[in-house]
Amino acid sequence: MVYISRKDVDEMDKIYRINLINSCTGYKSANLIGTKSSKGILNVAVFSSITHMGSNPPLLGFVIRPITVNRDTYLNIKETGKFTVNHIHQSIIADAHHTSANYDSEISEFDQTDLEPEFLNGFEAPYVKGAPVRLGCTFLNEYPILENDTRLVIAEISEIHFNEGIQIADGSLQLDKAETVAINGLDGYALPKLLERFEYAKPK
Repeated sequence: MVYISRKDVDEMDKIYRINLINSCTGYKSANLIGTKSSKGILNVAVFSSITHMGSNPPLLGFVIRPITVNRDTYLNIKETGKFTVNHIHQSIIADAHHTSANYDSEISEFDQTDLEPEFLNGFEAPYVKGAPVRLGCTFLNEYPILENDTRLVIAEISEIHFNEGIQIADGSLQLDKAETVAINGLDGYALPKLLERFEYAKPK
């Protein structure tokens, strides 16, 4: 087994270190966050840090990198209080990844890709048309992470849309049926497959 010390990590080439540390914690969720600025400009960007934070109330969180440079997603959420989370389907991974490119605030990533915005139920932020699972979210709070100057954004899941046929009897969404992908590291996209499900674990 390979052994790498903390000192080894510090001495690594920057890109090599980024790739290692981003991948060693395991597969991450692969989502597109859709927002609209106060000027009406649509934004869509890939995020791999979105995670479940609680079911009652239904909450999720994600990490925003340091705002020492312009972060359109963050600024739009702060301005409007609304955003969408859209699962990345295996058919759109190239366009989804391209949204990580650093475009000017006046340019919509929807216009630079084949991704299409879609507005549902009067929700203010754009969904990604064709995404198998889509969440409409309302900003609640943010918490600074002092150790690396990032921010944890907390939001309420205000509405949920998903394709027919992927929900099972206990309420869960079986995401391999939706062909939702996961992210390995920074730029690797994988298609997970459900292996087994178990009952709620109790002490023996």
